[in-house]
Amino acid sequence: MALSATIYRWDVTLSDVDRGVYEQLELRLARHPSENMRYLWLRTLAYCLSYQEGIGFSKGGLSDANEPPVMVTDLTGQRLAWIDVGAPSAERLHKASKACERVEVYTDDSLTHLKRQLEKHEIFREENIVVWQLPREFTSLLEGLDERALSFELVRNDGRLYLTSGGQVREAELVRAGLRD
Repeated sequence: MALSATIYRWDVTLSDVDRGVYEQLELRLARHPSENMRYLWLRTLAYCLSYQEGIGFSKGGLSDANEPPVMVTDLTGQRLAWIDVGAPSAERLHKASKACERVEVYTDDSLTHLKRQLEKHEIFREENIVVWQLPREFTSLLEGLDERALSFELVRNDGRLYLTSGGQVREAELVRAGLRD
């Protein structure tokens, strides 16, 4: 019998000063049995830091290679943004940039691996792909927050992230990079 997903209920107070986005989010996250906490946190941060009307998690979950973990669609269902996490393959990024004008990747120490695998591949509209890098130490700290019911505050201000939960503040720099920087 296949293992089922574990449901997480996370309430997020989002204050994205850099983008002027202030929201109270009630997230229901399905964690696939093969998904580690680091990846779940990267998905969650990607969702929060890209938050806009029409954003959502992939319906197919991690098992659907044709869908990004997070996407933005308009009212007609047209995909406006492909938001990936970790170190997607060159083929996946090529496909994403053909499918959407806006492609973003949220990664931590995977950036070096991501750039290495892209060295020998051409990617459609590569210059439009934005890579956001978080320090591995930050995502490692977040892995310890594996509660199924969690409330936290996430603030982005001047390129810095502040995640506050249980009276403890975790801080990191969010760096914007290109694929070939």
